[in-house]
Amino acid sequence: MSILEHESDLDAGEPVEVQCTNTDLIVELRDGRVIRTPLWWYPRLLNATAAQRSHYELSPFGVHWPELDEDLSVAGMLGGRKAPGALLS
Repeated sequence: MSILEHESDLDAGEPVEVQCTNTDLIVELRDGRVIRTPLWWYPRLLNATAAQRSHYELSPFGVHWPELDEDLSVAGMLGGRKAPGALLS
């Protein structure tokens, strides 16, 4: 695989849209895939206000919520990794 192909593969997994419902985190990737994870996996997001959840920054590899000091990677979401202390209520 060439370096160019590898960079293209990384770009495909770049988040382009984020939405938080009362129960789910939904992240759309550049290649059209959609990751939907339960919000309880991320206690900081679960306990945040709607305004705090809507203030995020996208990076090529994930999502950052500056007010919450929360960073989630696309790889972690795809791998089903929950935040430490995440408990189903």
